[in-house]
Amino acid sequence: MNTSTKQELQFVDAAGVKELIEKQQVHLIDVREMSEYVGENIPGSQVLPLSQFQPEKIKLVPGKQVVIYCQSGNRSNKAAQKLIQAGFTDFSQLQGGITAWKQSGYPTKVNKNAPISLMRQVQIVAGTLVFTGTILGAFVSPWFLILSGFVGAGLVFAGVTNTCAMGMLLAKLPYNQRG
Repeated sequence: MNTSTKQELQFVDAAGVKELIEKQQVHLIDVREMSEYVGENIPGSQVLPLSQFQPEKIKLVPGKQVVIYCQSGNRSNKAAQKLIQAGFTDFSQLQGGITAWKQSGYPTKVNKNAPISLMRQVQIVAGTLVFTGTILGAFVSPWFLILSGFVGAGLVFAGVTNTCAMGMLLAKLPYNQRG
């Protein structure tokens, strides 16, 4: 088993995770949001979204290595920091997340009836607000352009801070909570 410290996080590649799954020696935890997990996940994984992540919810199973993953690795890094702060020392991250898993040709469980991804929802809502603000600003009152500017500023803030308030709000909608 791997040891994690603040200085050195432990990673395992997709082939390593596949081997652990085949040997039934892994407790695989997906830290993406519920809507992402429901749409597509690595078979046998458990969802524990970063937005609700509590290390004490992880049940350690003797003989099984805890491996966390997300889409690409950003959220699993944040979850890893929370695990370290809670005193966890024996866990790893799937390097490159589910993206690397799929690029390696390994199977995922896909739900065709799942809601569209959270990122696409953000793009649709933000685009609609900018378009509406622009049209209303051009034909009704220039004051409506403030709406477009506000959404643009929010997108810049989201990019700079790597947090998306609109995404966090959309994640709380009932259809994004289905599991």
